[in-house]
Amino acid sequence: MTNSWANWAGDQGCAPASIADPGTPEEVAAVLARAEAAGHTVRVAGSGHSFTDTVLTDGTLMRLNKLDKILAVDRATGRVRVEAGATLNAVSNALHPMGLAFPNLGDIDVQSVAGATATGTHGTGAKLQNLSAALQSVELMLADGSRVELNEQTDPDGWRAARVNVGALGVITAATLQMVPSFVLEGVERPVPVEEVLEDLDTYVDGNEHFEFYMFAHSPLAMTKRNNQVQLPEQPRGKAVDWFSDILMTNYTFDALCKLTRRNPSLIPYVQRAAAFAGSYRRQVERSYRVFATTRLFRFTEMEYAIPREHSVDAIREIRDVAKHFDTVMPIEVRWVAPDDAFLSPAGGRDTCYIAVHQYQGMDYEPYFRACERVFDRYNGRPHWGKRHFQTAETLSQRYPEWEKFAEVRKRFDPQGRFTNAYIERVLGPIG
Repeated sequence: MTNSWANWAGDQGCAPASIADPGTPEEVAAVLARAEAAGHTVRVAGSGHSFTDTVLTDGTLMRLNKLDKILAVDRATGRVRVEAGATLNAVSNALHPMGLAFPNLGDIDVQSVAGATATGTHGTGAKLQNLSAALQSVELMLADGSRVELNEQTDPDGWRAARVNVGALGVITAATLQMVPSFVLEGVERPVPVEEVLEDLDTYVDGNEHFEFYMFAHSPLAMTKRNNQVQLPEQPRGKAVDWFSDILMTNYTFDALCKLTRRNPSLIPYVQRAAAFAGSYRRQVERSYRVFATTRLFRFTEMEYAIPREHSVDAIREIRDVAKHFDTVMPIEVRWVAPDDAFLSPAGGRDTCYIAVHQYQGMDYEPYFRACERVFDRYNGRPHWGKRHFQTAETLSQRYPEWEKFAEVRKRFDPQGRFTNAYIERVLGPIG
């Protein structure tokens, strides 16, 4: 029987020579030894929420789902040691009773810690960095099975490379995360005219701890979301209310409308306007990770770019105009992130606006995404490493001031190219 693997969206798949599910670091080392003996390259899969071909291999595919334990918790410092395969949701659920939480999360939390950080995954908040900035120390296993602990003291360059590594350095087996005291968020969602948001954008972005919005090309409304800490008890909503809002309306109903527009694209403007007007006021007071995360049951593919924050308004308007010329019923998502210093972080060294475009499953994404990418290119955009893009090492190297430092670390840790594949060769270039 042929081994096979596919990502969450179902649009990336491969048939590796071997699929391994190690449950301990020693078993990871054994997998690497077998791969070397067989002459296989090795790629590591997290939860499969990347839309690129970053994991695909005809060699050895390693899944770390069983490497999912929380190893140590220091409540005094807020530092937590976890295995690489632990998911963001599992860590959040385990740590909340201990009084700790991630300072920020994206709107999906089923990714593994290693996968989310390796791709530069982020939430939103002008003063909050991406998830990889929480990595205080990283345990990296090299091709020969040896382990190195990377942090600011032991290996500053290795640490800054490993925090956003695209799986190109080795196998992350464990990491120490800097958490914060657990907190309750008040999440307020309401529709606001897009132009009203853009005319006073800094007030929205800087006036909230977490601000984001969705918009449709053919609707004048933005669906805004503001999350801020409050000193209130949690107010969980009833299961029936949650199911109606998050499952029936946001997933099943929108999925049905997407299928309808896939068959009849002329309906897209009408569906988008109806969807935007249906986005009524909503307030939620809950523990942080339950407010950050949303359930996604229907499938799509996505492109997301990080651009300098100062270009937010112009780029948002341009992308919205581009979307009007393509058949896509999906919304455009906009978020903001603080700078960090990981070598390959899309938000590295600059206040950042993230703009994401989506295409529903079974609909042609490439012409639309290429048109959007031309806009992002003009603003020196950097692609989210887990989402579709058409860049190469040649086009990317000029966008990352410390590109060569990452290349030096990669050559030092993986000189034989054990952890490469076609995607890594395309976006990072050959080793050396």
